[in-house]
Amino acid sequence: MKRYIILTLLISVYGIAQAQHYKYIDSSKVMGIKSYTQQIKAHPETRLVEIKKYIPGIVLDIRYATTNNFTHHQMYKEAKAFARLPVVLALRDVEADLKTRGLGIKIYDAYRPYAITVKFYEIALDTNFVADPRKGSKHNRGCAIDMSLIDLKTDKELDMPTGFDSFSKRAAANYPGLPKQELANRELLKSIMAAHGFKVVPTEWWHYDFNGWSRYPILDIPFSEIK
Repeated sequence: MKRYIILTLLISVYGIAQAQHYKYIDSSKVMGIKSYTQQIKAHPETRLVEIKKYIPGIVLDIRYATTNNFTHHQMYKEAKAFARLPVVLALRDVEADLKTRGLGIKIYDAYRPYAITVKFYEIALDTNFVADPRKGSKHNRGCAIDMSLIDLKTDKELDMPTGFDSFSKRAAANYPGLPKQELANRELLKSIMAAHGFKVVPTEWWHYDFNGWSRYPILDIPFSEIK
């Protein structure tokens, strides 16, 4: 508890002065590279890390590094996935659990710079499926994972209710009336993620938030700046 209090105080101090101005949110609530660097010097256990380096067997399908996404534009310059270290360590436990079942993880997105969340909102204007930039996203905090399951023997994705980033009602985490296999696969993913500290977002079966997300600030750091 004492560590969390100290971290919260540090976040408050370092988040005050930001050079970047944001039109949807108080700029003091968004942490840039300078403040982030100061924070992780004091608390290296909170840093962003590249997921693939900690979980080599994970499969990446970073849609926003391509045009195969709801914006139809390439939003990321690099097809990489990052998250806070505690998130990645928990995800590594998920992978170990899944491996005993012959399954693996495919990641569509993880940490997302705040500036990208703003672009998403201005394209979609739908806060049911796109984060409200006035609040920021769990992705901006490095505490959200967009993912699905794959069969390790075939490398194919398991059948799920919809594809990634669907704006359909069928994408809801508790949508009923699905084919039996899709329902079973979705519920398996939910139960395993919950067992390791993740909670599904009600509107998106693929989106999981780490239970400790509130301890981390909103970040606007390009992938190229993450060391």
